[in-house]
Order: sequence, then C-alpha cells, then structure tokens
Amino acid sequence: MNRPRLLMILALVALALFGGMLAWRLADRGQGGGASTGAALVGGPFQLIDQDGKAADQTLLEGKWSAVFFGYTYCPDVCPLTLSALGAAQKEMGRRGRDLQTVFITVDPARDTPAQLKSYLSAPVFPRPVTGLTGTPEQIAAAAKVYRAPYSREGEGAGYLMNHPAMLYLMDPNGRFNRIIPDGLPPAEVARQITEAMREGPQS
Repeated sequence: MNRPRLLMILALVALALFGGMLAWRLADRGQGGGASTGAALVGGPFQLIDQDGKAADQTLLEGKWSAVFFGYTYCPDVCPLTLSALGAAQKEMGRRGRDLQTVFITVDPARDTPAQLKSYLSAPVFPRPVTGLTGTPEQIAAAAKVYRAPYSREGEGAGYLMNHPAMLYLMDPNGRFNRIIPDGLPPAEVARQITEAMREGPQS
C-alpha cells in the first residue's frame, strides 16, 4: 500500500473515532453541558450548487432530518452501496422515512456537474428526496472542512479515483450534527439508528 493511501485510511479511521466521540457527547447532553460544544464541531455554512443548477446553502438542512454524504458519481463501489443501503433503510423506516432527506456532496467537482449529479442520483434504489451538490473546488473544500471530511485524488488521467469519507453525517431538523452513521451497516441498523435519533428529537 502506498504512503498517501495509507495516510488517507488512517485519517478516515481517526475521523470515524472522532465522530463517535461527538455522537456520545451529543447523546449525553444532560451531563456537563458538553452538547453545545460537540454540536458545533461538525457542520456549518456552505455555498454550493444543486443538481438543478440552483444556489444552495446550509439552510436546505432545516426542517428535515438529513443524511449528508461526501462522495462522487464515478465512485466504483462505496458510494452506490452506501446510497442503496440508505434507500433500503428509508423504506424500512416507514412513515418516519418521509422525514429524512439525503444530501450528496461531491468531492469531484471537475467531473460532477449538476447534470451529471442529476442523472446519477435518479437511480431508483437511491433514497428520496436526494439533493446533489457541487461547486468550485474552493467551495467543495470549504464544505468538506466544516464537516471534517478529508478527501484526496488518487491516480492520473481520466480514470482517477477519489478517496473520501464513507460514513453518513446525520443532521437534525435544526441543521445541527447528531451522529455519525458508520459505513457498512445493514439497512436495518441504519434505519434503527436514524429512527432512534428522530425519537430523541433535535438537540436543544
């Protein structure tokens, strides 16, 4: 394994552990007043473009529970598998699934135009509603920074790949971070975790 990829994997592992700590602090909001500090560490303002070519910012997270995912449409495995699992989880949630939206933020703005996002996200196995977001490289970098979502390019030429986080960031209807949902969970467990968060309600 080459050194850049090893460093990327270590960074993603560290991020997953970091997210788990934040989720615990948020769930433990009644002890020590740590919730407000933890909630501020993930998420924040961003300025991007959606799959219809319209300007979009963090206010699109308001009013619904949101599963935010950083990926790219040319991803060979993690992205389609994660989105398909989330779509299945949403169906398992029944009526509560209607209160969940998915926000897909590309880490590959060079190839992921609004039209490309719209075509990709139309797959029937993906969750609904789903909003795809792209922008300039600088705008994508700024959005990834507030979500503590490291990414990097791997390879040269048209077939390059992107290293990116594989987890979902669950945001509450106030646009505040609730928890990390790790990659690789079966749809039933994803549904359980999101439903649990909904029952507990948004952070105060």
